Amino acid sequence: MSAFHDLNLRALDGQELPLAPFKGQVVLVVNVASKCGLTPQYAGLEKLHQRYRAQGFSVLGLPCNQFAGQEPDSEEAIRAFCSLNYGVTFPLGSKLEVNGPGRHPLYRLLAGEGAEFPGDITWNFEKFLVGQDGRVLARFSPRTAPDEPALIQAIEKALS
Repeated sequence: MSAFHDLNLRALDGQELPLAPFKGQVVLVVNVASKCGLTPQYAGLEKLHQRYRAQGFSVLGLPCNQFAGQEPDSEEAIRAFCSLNYGVTFPLGSKLEVNGPGRHPLYRLLAGEGAEFPGDITWNFEKFLVGQDGRVLARFSPRTAPDEPALIQAIEKALS
């Protein structure tokens, strides 16, 4: 098992969200926010999730309020927002910190010291592509749209 798959998160509904069931899948980890100029990316992320889900792919959305307070709502409100406005079916974790001393262990693994793609998360909707074995394969800027060819190609290569 990889360090990625050893981690446990909490889902927006308060249930456990272990990453072990993602072993053998390709996962796009995205820090998300409901009140950001990039929030419409939820639609594209859901399309990606639907398009590749049957091949062993999942988006994992992780709300974060560290960037200009753009995710201030309760977890219940976030869940309702994502469902009603974007029909989100991919897993959503509870709010966590991606930078600083309170950085969640997942983000220490993705972007901390010794990571494949180290450095602070720059804004909402930064994306990490994690391979079937739990290794981080790529990091994409928040401005990389979910339908951008480079992202699609990286997902398809990881699934093949």
